Amino acid sequence: MKTLTLFQIDAFAAKHFQGNPAAVCVLDSWLEEGTMQQIAMENNLAETAFVVKREKDYQIRWFTPELEVDLCGHATLASAWVIFNEYGHPSDLIDFHSDRSGSLRVKKEATGELTLDFPKDTLEEISPVKEINEALGRVPQKVFKGKTDFMLIYASEQEVRDMKPNFFLLDQIEARGVIVTAPGKEVDFVSRFFAPKCGIPEDPVTGSAHTTLTPYWAEALGKQDLTAKQLSQRGGDLKCQLRGDRVLISGRAVPYLKGEITL
Repeated sequence: MKTLTLFQIDAFAAKHFQGNPAAVCVLDSWLEEGTMQQIAMENNLAETAFVVKREKDYQIRWFTPELEVDLCGHATLASAWVIFNEYGHPSDLIDFHSDRSGSLRVKKEATGELTLDFPKDTLEEISPVKEINEALGRVPQKVFKGKTDFMLIYASEQEVRDMKPNFFLLDQIEARGVIVTAPGKEVDFVSRFFAPKCGIPEDPVTGSAHTTLTPYWAEALGKQDLTAKQLSQRGGDLKCQLRGDRVLISGRAVPYLKGEITL
């Protein structure tokens, strides 16, 4: 019988029951891939992160209840919180490495926020996608395709807030997810993220989607430092900075649960 420590952290949140909950397991060595997928399915959260310490950095992998993904912001933020606060990391910078997304860093700020340093997404403007328009019930101003997601631009925050997607139709779209976004009333931009293909109809707060959102809004608004809000039921607040080919995404994290998994 084997016992693993499990943490559940509310990421991109200043208090409990906001932001996006992620599970984190820090391992001595990798478990079988099928076992990690089963743990993620059992947790039934948007993401479960598994982390293994190496000599100079930490390897990290992320699983939804249905599959492994290339990049996850909120679960990386949650993993950093755990390593800083539960494992006594000696500096204010953690180096993560993902075989799927390369070098990722998280810095602990003096304010208590954690800042993700992620690669910028590559965007290509494309023609409207009929199937997505039907699923969302609204025609966007512009459509972009990133590495894994579609991003649709709308005129107003209210359009994004009022959207009621048909998740059955969205599940037929060949992409990790669909980002919908518009200028914000009190922040620079707002967004929502739908990913039924990954077993997540609507993600509460999606750090990785902001590697797609930030380059677009930085150019559209003519500024490198941006404030953002994800308009899910739980809600989430983020600060985003475009720095060359990297995007810095900052937010807070709150611990919710610590327990043990018995295998």
